[in-house]
Amino acid sequence: MEKSKKFKIYIGLFYVTVVGIFLYYLFSKFSLQELTSYEFIKNNIDYFSKLKKTNIFILSLFFLLFTILWVFPFLGFGSPVSLLAGFILGKWVGTLTVVVGLSIGATFLYIFGNFFLKDFVREKFLNKFQNLDNKFKKSEFLYLLIYRFIGGIPWQLSCILPTLFNVKVINFLLATLIGIIPQVFLVVSIGSGLETIISQNLKPPSIIDIISSPTIYLPLGTFFFLIIITVFLRGVFYKK
Repeated sequence: MEKSKKFKIYIGLFYVTVVGIFLYYLFSKFSLQELTSYEFIKNNIDYFSKLKKTNIFILSLFFLLFTILWVFPFLGFGSPVSLLAGFILGKWVGTLTVVVGLSIGATFLYIFGNFFLKDFVREKFLNKFQNLDNKFKKSEFLYLLIYRFIGGIPWQLSCILPTLFNVKVINFLLATLIGIIPQVFLVVSIGSGLETIISQNLKPPSIIDIISSPTIYLPLGTFFFLIIITVFLRGVFYKK
């Protein structure tokens, strides 16, 4: 119990420090009014659009590194970085970059959890997820793939829970790489659609204009449909 409390305190202090440094740097460069203005957003989209045309490889490499660090050690989750990738890199390059980055970061987090958090995870979650042990023993890669696809567990925790079942690192990496593609692609597509709408409008578009655009409502509708499917599959997969 004491170990658990100390771990939570360390994580909390780490987050407060990182967020504090980031906000200090951000607001020392820009005012809140600038950051929330449509002109600021549009100008930065135009800047990244030109950068993407001139040096897509370096931009993608930088974003890949950012995504890895976003997951480990910063313990971020996938949706914000996926939307940002759609904004900056576009649908296809953004999807590839984020899927690879999230998978590598998640694998680093899994390895870290295996070395330093295994006893803590077993103490807190073994009884709750004991029913999955036999499934992973039957076909480790297949059930890891299903586990990654259906989600339903906070991203950071989902990267550490497989330490309960001693899964191989290579299986974890490949299952994550394949299993998260549908969700990431849809979220990146929404980000890419928002970038297209903003770049084509000199004035801020209305919510109706945004939602009625095929670049938004098609991936958004598919994303909600995917959520319904995964909710059903979670009930089957996690059934005791």
